[in-house]
Amino acid sequence: MGSLNDIGVAAGINILSALGFLLAFAVLRIQPINDRVYFPKWYLKGTRSSPRHIGAALSKFVNADVSTYMRFLNWMPAALKMPEPELIEHAGLDSAVYVRIYLLGLKLFVPIAVLAFSVLVPVNWTSGTLEDEKSLSYDQIDKLSISNIGTGSKRFWAHIAMAYVFTFWTFYVLYHEYKVITTMRLRFLANQKRRPDQFTVLVKNIPEDSDETVSEHVQHFFAVNHRDHYLSHQVVYNANTLASLVEKKTGLQNWLVYYENQHAKNPEKNPTIKTGLWGLWGEKVDAVEYYRTTIEELCKQEDEEREKVVSDPSAIMPAAFVSFKSQWGAAVCAQTQQTSNPTVWITEWAPEPRDVYWPNLAIPFVSLSVRRLIMTVALFFLTFFFMVPIALVQSLANLDDIERVLPFLKPIIQRNSLRSIIQGFLPGIALKLFLIILPTILMTMSKIEGHISLSGLDRRTASKYFLFLFVNVFLGSVITGTAFQQLDTFIHQSANKIPETIGESIPMKATFFITYIMVDGWSGIAAEVLRLKPLVMFHIKNTFLVRTDQDRDQAMDPGSLDFGSNEPRIQLYFLLGLVYAVVTPILLPFIIVFFSLAYLVFRHQIINVYNQQYESCAQFWPDVHRRIIIALIVSQILLLGLLSTQEAEKSTFALLPLPVLTIWFHYVCKGRFEPAYIKFPLQEAMVKDTLQRATDPTLNLRAYLKDAYVHPVFQGGDMYDLVAMDEEEKDPLLVATKRRSRMNTPVDSRLNSSSGTNEGEFSRLRP
Repeated sequence: MGSLNDIGVAAGINILSALGFLLAFAVLRIQPINDRVYFPKWYLKGTRSSPRHIGAALSKFVNADVSTYMRFLNWMPAALKMPEPELIEHAGLDSAVYVRIYLLGLKLFVPIAVLAFSVLVPVNWTSGTLEDEKSLSYDQIDKLSISNIGTGSKRFWAHIAMAYVFTFWTFYVLYHEYKVITTMRLRFLANQKRRPDQFTVLVKNIPEDSDETVSEHVQHFFAVNHRDHYLSHQVVYNANTLASLVEKKTGLQNWLVYYENQHAKNPEKNPTIKTGLWGLWGEKVDAVEYYRTTIEELCKQEDEEREKVVSDPSAIMPAAFVSFKSQWGAAVCAQTQQTSNPTVWITEWAPEPRDVYWPNLAIPFVSLSVRRLIMTVALFFLTFFFMVPIALVQSLANLDDIERVLPFLKPIIQRNSLRSIIQGFLPGIALKLFLIILPTILMTMSKIEGHISLSGLDRRTASKYFLFLFVNVFLGSVITGTAFQQLDTFIHQSANKIPETIGESIPMKATFFITYIMVDGWSGIAAEVLRLKPLVMFHIKNTFLVRTDQDRDQAMDPGSLDFGSNEPRIQLYFLLGLVYAVVTPILLPFIIVFFSLAYLVFRHQIINVYNQQYESCAQFWPDVHRRIIIALIVSQILLLGLLSTQEAEKSTFALLPLPVLTIWFHYVCKGRFEPAYIKFPLQEAMVKDTLQRATDPTLNLRAYLKDAYVHPVFQGGDMYDLVAMDEEEKDPLLVATKRRSRMNTPVDSRLNSSSGTNEGEFSRLRP
């Protein structure tokens, strides 16, 4: 079990690490050679064109202005200086709301910490239960927790009262924050500049028709059923193979540039490579000629595949992006059921063009349910088998008990020089290392599930990651840690005492979580601002691949808010804070330091570094709110279970209303605010349409939307023909169709009346 000395060692290591990272960043950021690493957002915006330097050639690489070193910490107040409206304009609503999650943590836990240290810590400290229990191993820090309260003590009423206070304070903060962010979202949508997705709907599971192509079928369906608002459509092609060829060619072109640069530096020597795997073996050939030949062959394959995609009917997927003449028309279509059969002509708001994850648009609709079932099963087994490394990590945190169970390890464990480092630092860093690759695995699973937007992939990955952290990092650490920690007690006591021992031991796991918070939340956040990997990669690319300013811009890696992994990590801190606020309040100051440092660092990053891949208008906020509610309910249930082992039946009964009140509060917020994140009010759509017609009456909307949802591999080409009704033409009396009358058609369509299209109307007179 971790002692005060172990926690002190861990704190010292992590504080020095964090200060080292921050100091290195403060110095590296003012060097001209690193300017594009630490300020890429301003380069992408075009407001920053060259690093700062004066005079000498050396100053292009090293900052020679001594005065800037005296102000090397000015980035901290600068990160807090930009007001929120300007931050939204600069970085987008997603980024602004993301940093508000850290601010929410401060609003929530600072008052809770003040109350906990004023009321609960004195109540816990003045009780002497642990000193009288010789069978339990404990440390001085555990005397600050609820474990120091004797069974049946009336002191538990103080914890129950604080549980109610903390719950109602959480209600107030969450409701206010939900209201503020919902208002921000609606205002952002109302004031947002014109975007293609505001006029476009994604239609999936288009039924097959034997008489018409997918494109003709889409046109006729929407020309009849949305005749006053339908503008144009773009069918979806399966261009995944073509996209892989284009990506492969791009990689080879980068290598060609690299070897051309090598040859330009030394014209007398032709660079060579081996044609085998990774260039480790095989025939040695001229590198420049090899890559030129390979790229030419790929270009031929690319042209053939492009022609195949466009000409092959089987490459057309039963999905399309349908655009409308007004935002009102798009809102009506996106938010209504199109036919009597809800499994066909499924409509939803189209993601903005940069948010589309094109590979998944080619997945047949019928296979999505199967894919998601398989990934659910895979997630279960991944979560279950990850318990093994979690148990190994917990064994590092309990050397005393391992020594009693395995006495032959005593000579190694008793070395004081290693003991504090192992117990106070290694468990947290080991767990952090185990979790490094996990977000990549979970993102891959989300892609297999078939989500069609980057924002949707991030939200699904975040849900998986939160579940994983809750089961393995939180519950797994408590359960496996308790088993190791009190193993000797379990063996030598009667079975009816085991639940009581577990109940007393759970609060003691705060020492492990404190070390984890310092590793992940202190050192980890400080390392985030240093951007060590992008720094190294930029200089490697700048040395070998960059010839022009355009190459140098492409070498920049601004990155983005990794919502899929960062948001669940925040939720773990909310969970720990709410669970241990009543049980072991000593954890709260460590969490507050995390939220403070993270708020500062990520505000700086979204101002100067990150270039967000998409803008979902804070659509992730209901997920954030729901996970905090889950954390609150878990904290109440765990406190309920803990008191049930302490012969405090009346106290336990007093806690029963809390989970009920929390669930009721969640549904109140869900009903009041969540519709704003799912639907777009028709009134607001009409207002925006009216304003846009007044401000830009000559806009050619069809030309504006023409290439918005063309697959990236076809951008700039004429491969797609938009089948659209002319916006300027009056509606004809007849809707043209190639379909024969159903009364005279000898062969029915594969899906006829079941599609609910009422296809006989395609040839009827308009009223």
